[in-house]
Amino acid sequence: MKVEIWSDVMCPFCYIGKRHFEKAIEKLPFKNEVEVEWKSFQLNPEYHNTNNEDLYTYLARSKGMSLEQAKQMTGQVVEMASNVGLDLNFATNIPANSFDAHRFLHFAKSKGLQDQAEEALFNAHFMGAKDIAKHETLISIAEELGLDKDETTAVLQGDDFAEAVRYDIYESQQLGVRGVPYFVLDRKYALSGAQPIEAFEQAITQSFTEWKAAQPTTQLKSLNKNDDAVCDENGCEI
Repeated sequence: MKVEIWSDVMCPFCYIGKRHFEKAIEKLPFKNEVEVEWKSFQLNPEYHNTNNEDLYTYLARSKGMSLEQAKQMTGQVVEMASNVGLDLNFATNIPANSFDAHRFLHFAKSKGLQDQAEEALFNAHFMGAKDIAKHETLISIAEELGLDKDETTAVLQGDDFAEAVRYDIYESQQLGVRGVPYFVLDRKYALSGAQPIEAFEQAITQSFTEWKAAQPTTQLKSLNKNDDAVCDENGCEI
């Protein structure tokens, strides 16, 4: 069963939601039958950090609040994240345009490393004080994942995977996604936000049960003239 997750690296609730989702999956006996695909979403596609703006200033300006209110708001998120082992550091967090990071994620997906790249980007952005809009940051992450430096550089310097990012965003609009994280289960059910672990566990179980029941079973018509010369759990008949 496929689970598609629309997410933005700039979104702390996406990181928390990722961890909640992972902890729910680990509890399920059918976890190896769940395929996860990350989808691109941009919370602020027009934003570019050209003035070395810190997160508190960005939030205060964009949401029309004071710096103290911004710090108080992020403090609540830090506490929520700590409950699942994430040590978010908003004091050193660098707001950034995430378009190239999403292109990088699609590149990593083409190499079978999308989930690892998603985790590495979240970690770099929220705990590593890295600017995920800079190509050198993305190239460094690529090397850590074992991706070729020259190939990654060529991808980032060109326009590779830009259409894939745009299509993900188009899909999100068609599905009515207004915020992230947004989890789509088998294109049948959806969960929005960093839901509690138990909510993920229940929703995934329900969706998987229905998906499994809908899978076709193969009934083969035998052309054997007899049932001789076979082995089964009782041994071999000759």
